[in-house]
Amino acid sequence: MNKPFKKILIIQTAFLGDVILATPIIEKLHQYFPECQLDFLLRKGNESLMKEHPFLKNIFVLDKNKKFRSMLETTRCIRKEKYELVINVQRFASSGLITALSGAKQTVGFSKNPFSIFFSRRIPHEIGEQNTQHEVDRNIDLIEKFTDDKRVRPKLYASRQDEEKVKPYKSKDYLCIAPASVWFTKQFPFEKWIEFINQLPEDLLVYFLGSPVDRDLCQRIIDESTNKLAVNLAGKLSLLESAELMKDAVLNYVNDSAPLHLASQANAPVCAIYCSTIPAFGFGPLSDFSRIVEIRESLYCRPCNLHGYKQCPEGHFKCALDINISQLNEVLKEARSIR
Repeated sequence: MNKPFKKILIIQTAFLGDVILATPIIEKLHQYFPECQLDFLLRKGNESLMKEHPFLKNIFVLDKNKKFRSMLETTRCIRKEKYELVINVQRFASSGLITALSGAKQTVGFSKNPFSIFFSRRIPHEIGEQNTQHEVDRNIDLIEKFTDDKRVRPKLYASRQDEEKVKPYKSKDYLCIAPASVWFTKQFPFEKWIEFINQLPEDLLVYFLGSPVDRDLCQRIIDESTNKLAVNLAGKLSLLESAELMKDAVLNYVNDSAPLHLASQANAPVCAIYCSTIPAFGFGPLSDFSRIVEIRESLYCRPCNLHGYKQCPEGHFKCALDINISQLNEVLKEARSIR
């Protein structure tokens, strides 16, 4: 039986989706140590995800635009807390240095971190076609010694205000589409989205989701389509509001990107479209209704990279362009049949 902890810090300063996939650690630690103070360190821009989280006391924010200064200030604040355990879910140097300098009695992280030599415990983190472990399970490995190895679904906590904000959009059956990605080769092509929404049944509303920087892409897809029931909500909803809207959709169409994980934590029905990346990397959907669409033929160049590229290295982008719209339609038909 593990001795109860009084203070634990979790560090995940990577992208939005990575933070969502780290939330099972919060759930499991709270389950095992309900009286423990749990704090979280994330990068600036992701803090809205945790604003309503009932199990977190302090949220520290690392500003990567002021990296050195922000690291010093953050490390100083962390040392003052005198944590018994720091769990580093991030695999890069800045978080490793903060962990090493945290002053915690115990530190745990992945062995890939350049500063892991200074951690109390180092856990392997393997990604590849031969190692298909989900990222959630890799993260749970970090705390298995203190808890157990059972998977917990990612979870965010929306407020009553978030729920009320999206309630008017739920007046009839609808789809959500999140067409953008940080990486071009992870993003289902512009013209394919147009082809898809042009074929949709006329009784379905279509809501386009995304950040403010995705607003123009969403509007261009709508403007160049013939679909009269498409609405651009990109930049108009917060992340938690978007998650609340996705929860009750007939289906959510996403790339291998952060909205996929928003759907997973809401257990929202999802169709995940994989272009240059593959589900075997371990970042696939976890909803009860989860379907994956990808090219049906093998390509010598796929997967080309874990994260994707700004353009197709081979110049043909067949991994995306050769996906047939009928594949997306088949998933919708299945989702509607069991609704």
